[in-house]
Amino acid sequence: MTTTSELSHAAPPAAAGIPPKTRQRAIRSKNRIDPTYYWMVVPVLALFAFFITLPALVGVFFSLTNYAGYGDWKFIGLSNYVNIFKDPAILQSYTFTFVFALTTTVVVNVVALAIALGLNAKIKWRTGIRTVFFIPMVLSALVVSFVFNYLFSNTLPVLAERFGVTPLATSILANENLAWLAIVLVTVWQAAPGATIIYLAGLQSVPAEVYEAADLDGAGSFRQFLSLTLPLILGYLVINVILGFKGFLGTYEIIVGLTGGGPGMATQSVAMRIFSGFTGGDYSYQMANAVIYFLITLIISVIQLRLIQRRGVSL
Repeated sequence: MTTTSELSHAAPPAAAGIPPKTRQRAIRSKNRIDPTYYWMVVPVLALFAFFITLPALVGVFFSLTNYAGYGDWKFIGLSNYVNIFKDPAILQSYTFTFVFALTTTVVVNVVALAIALGLNAKIKWRTGIRTVFFIPMVLSALVVSFVFNYLFSNTLPVLAERFGVTPLATSILANENLAWLAIVLVTVWQAAPGATIIYLAGLQSVPAEVYEAADLDGAGSFRQFLSLTLPLILGYLVINVILGFKGFLGTYEIIVGLTGGGPGMATQSVAMRIFSGFTGGDYSYQMANAVIYFLITLIISVIQLRLIQRRGVSL
């Protein structure tokens, strides 16, 4: 039987026989970063800094001046920022943008989830129907908006007049109270397929055994949706809400093609207001607007991430 004293005098591990210089060389070799890493990362960082970071810093600097986009300029401090909060046109564009983004996010997710539930069901020609629903996603937003502009301005008024629907006998794009609804409708039509794909992925990840157990317990379809489907695809819902809301905050092409920000300034988004300033001799003022808008979207992003972390949703 081996005694404790014998164990204490046992042979050292094989690694102990490695010379110190060899061990140090092995450790340095293990901790050394492959030069290929730098060849891949450094050019990307340099391009990002040159095309994104540097222009952003230049823009922030000019937001503190009276630069019109051409000619001379002088430093005026925070005057542009102060004036933005006093400008009713700017405040109106913010109101429209956030109301539009919130409304469209809700409608898109409701429509997309309903479509996904239908396409996930066992129906005939399911593959062909999916293809039809996903066509709007591959079309250009500007082309789609021009097509709907013609429909809202010509086809719909003719049909409304023929059937005696007086409120729609004129183009809703010329109505300050209804034009934003047309923008929401077209945006939902194009954005819903992308959200539907994400919901389909979530629905197909739910095990069929879960629904079989619910059927045995006597749960109906609506009860299964509330108690099983919705909680199990909550992560996908969060993804769609975050991506959709951020995307709709920067809406531009569809508004340009449908209303051009009109009638008047009723449907002018913050993005449209900023771009119009860049080409209209209002560069520094709208650059200050862009900085404020960036900070607002950044705060919204941080809040969304905090809420996700608190709820423990895995993305």
